Amino acid sequence: MKSLSPKTKGALAMIFSAFCFAGMNLAVSLAGDLPSIQKAIFRNSVAFLVSGFICLKKGAKFSGNKKNLLPLVGRATCGTLGIVCNFYAIDRLFLSDASMLNKMSPFFAVIFCALILKERPYARQILAVCGAFLGCLFVIKPSMNIFGNSGALVGLLGGFFAGLAYSLLRVCAKGGERGEFIVMFFSLFSTVTLLPLVIMGFQPMSLKQLILLITAGIFATGGQFGITRAYSLAPPKEIALFDYSIVIFAAIFGFIFFFQVPDIWSVLGYIIIFAMAALDSGFKLPGKFPWINLKSDKKNSDN
Repeated sequence: MKSLSPKTKGALAMIFSAFCFAGMNLAVSLAGDLPSIQKAIFRNSVAFLVSGFICLKKGAKFSGNKKNLLPLVGRATCGTLGIVCNFYAIDRLFLSDASMLNKMSPFFAVIFCALILKERPYARQILAVCGAFLGCLFVIKPSMNIFGNSGALVGLLGGFFAGLAYSLLRVCAKGGERGEFIVMFFSLFSTVTLLPLVIMGFQPMSLKQLILLITAGIFATGGQFGITRAYSLAPPKEIALFDYSIVIFAAIFGFIFFFQVPDIWSVLGYIIIFAMAALDSGFKLPGKFPWINLKSDKKNSDN
């Protein structure tokens, strides 16, 4: 491993993270017919225990910057809504479809970073966002009864909230908050705010369901730390594309455990969104494809 470049290590960490999040989605789906909020609280309570332990070990705590309080609460709120929406979609869609809709979050993050942080997107990002929405339509397959397709619409809404959460996370990080504390605060906030709702609508679980939800929390924690490690090793523009490997893992899991085979329109949507992710990250194809290497100016590419 020592001979590998930081970019390669970052890509491997990103693939590991994608595998963990796909495993989380699988465990949530296998847990069966339980309220999405009840599933979400298990996911975040396990993450809180792990991140809380790490914060204690490393001495990570609130920076004291009061300007970070609102972004921290906003990040936690949007992150919680994003998870609940994602779990709702997982129960109603193919695993691969739900995973891809949730991975619209980077494109929403581009929009919100422009609005909140005044980080003006360059032409390549604008094109990628527009193309990603086109690909998203192939996955959702809207019709005259589009509002009846609640799973797809809520899944897309989950990507929307996740994108906003990532933008607010960036605000917190720029304000001096440590990553471990941000993860711990989000997990604690989510657990506390969801607990009353879970108590009011609690549905009894079997031992199998309990084990599956704890497993989902473990996978989610692994995915969170994997993606944190990935972005600490290499710039997002160099490795973000590998995050989309979650769709490949989800498709494999969906076929093995549920015999799910995405239709041609969903596959076409995946290809378009993959292509837009490659475009947004400035991914370079080997060989004689100079037209695919659409670069921004140096000032923007270093952001």
